[in-house]
Amino acid sequence: MTFHLVRKFGFWISVFFACGLFIGTVEAAKRKVIIDQDAFGPGGPNLQPILMVLQSPDVEVLGITIESGDGWQKENAAHTLRMLELIGRTDIPVFAGATYPLTNTAEATKRWEARYGTLFYKGAWTEQWPKEVQVRRPIVHGPETIPPMSEGETAWQVRPEIAANFLIRKVRELPGEVSILALGPCTNLALAVRLDDTFAAQAKEIILMGGSFNPHPAGNAFALEYLYSPRLEFNFRWDPEAAHIVLHAPWRKLVQVPVDPTTATLFSAALIKKIAAADTPLARYVAKYAESFPMWDELGAAVWFDPAIVTRRETLAVDVDTDSGAGYGNTLSWPAGKGPGLGERDAEVIFEVEVATLEKLVLQLLTSPVQASTQR
Repeated sequence: MTFHLVRKFGFWISVFFACGLFIGTVEAAKRKVIIDQDAFGPGGPNLQPILMVLQSPDVEVLGITIESGDGWQKENAAHTLRMLELIGRTDIPVFAGATYPLTNTAEATKRWEARYGTLFYKGAWTEQWPKEVQVRRPIVHGPETIPPMSEGETAWQVRPEIAANFLIRKVRELPGEVSILALGPCTNLALAVRLDDTFAAQAKEIILMGGSFNPHPAGNAFALEYLYSPRLEFNFRWDPEAAHIVLHAPWRKLVQVPVDPTTATLFSAALIKKIAAADTPLARYVAKYAESFPMWDELGAAVWFDPAIVTRRETLAVDVDTDSGAGYGNTLSWPAGKGPGLGERDAEVIFEVEVATLEKLVLQLLTSPVQASTQR
């Protein structure tokens, strides 16, 4: 009897197992990524690249780790959780990380400014916004305060695991498979590097949005940030010591996306209008909360998605100035292999991209139907 059943249904059993193997192969083939971000919101250049990554059908987002930077860690996490709630992706775990830089402080920054001049932008420490930049910001507040959120309060909470521990755990579980998309200051990553000497080497790669070399001034107010200080960039300036640690770590592959290629980009009103026309929950969220910033972090995500958009890249030895002088936080660079030999390593630095292709990719991802939740 058993023999006849096997003969009768053997073909369909084979098909069933073949489909299972195929599905398993497809799942295994998905690019695995952890997004590390100072995810101030709602919307804007911090949360829009997260949405881009979530919208890719061939990507598995293992988690989002949050630190302070543009805003304080607790408010950043709340904005991220609310965004995921509004688009139906609460299956993505969010982990709280560092509230403060490793050694930099608001007081030290004020002393630096008294000696060397006022910084254009200080993120969560900004007390008065430059008149040239019109953005939505709550009143100045401390790190424990979450001001009322225009997008509504969230019912969700961050996971109990500390961000650095989550980063270490996932790359240990999946050695050589996990990409790190680092779009904010480097504090969480530096903590992971220091907690586990093998962390960086076990990751597949890191795409690091930060630093500045010689950006061409753009025709908008944001050019004032680098016009007179071309080597200064916010992510590195918020926590220079963390950036130094991350740049010295033994990554298998290190891709740096500095300010330079972003000066030719802008999340324009025309692009926002095209996204709004899609009228999906995600597109409505983007259209409602978008602001016309350069596409800093969107470009970092796009370079990871499709390296073919890059039209000029160079291999350079890169570091960060961690002295307390006028150049604190500045990007340092030398020809590949020609640094002072103090642990700096070579990075693939992105200098130019095809902007039209970038805009098409952003539009495509942010207007596609929302990817299904993976919750079971």
